[in-house]
Amino acid sequence: MDFTTYVAERRTRLVRTAVLLGCPQPDAEDLVQSALLKCYRSWRRVARADHPDAYVHRVLVTTFADARARRWHGELPTETLPEHAEEADPTGGIAVRRALAALSPEHREVLVLRFYADLSERDTAAALGVAPGTVKSRTSRALAALAPLVEAPDAH
Repeated sequence: MDFTTYVAERRTRLVRTAVLLGCPQPDAEDLVQSALLKCYRSWRRVARADHPDAYVHRVLVTTFADARARRWHGELPTETLPEHAEEADPTGGIAVRRALAALSPEHREVLVLRFYADLSERDTAAALGVAPGTVKSRTSRALAALAPLVEAPDAH
């Protein structure tokens, strides 16, 4: 698959993955653009990989970790508040984003890659740079941590 086709087919899903990892929508789009630029520079290597999606997701996760380590999250004072337009939630629900945001980065990453990006345990391990057994144990602990954060559908 060539780079243009790959991006056309997977960009939206990559942006949603970045949002679920904890990026606001505009930052997620920038993050995906940066990750895809890195992949473009070595596209032959990416395309030859056993699992190109795992390769791209690894680049996305490491780019996100690098950006998070550098970014200043302080507030800037302002006299007037900006007007906010209602935006569609690309993840399908604010409850999902809130629950994921309450998890540790490691737990959030493994759940998003396994269940949203639909990567196998092996591909998730490759994307995160850990052993498949680590993916299994992190997934188990992450689901246990997530359970009390998610309201049961019949709780209303």
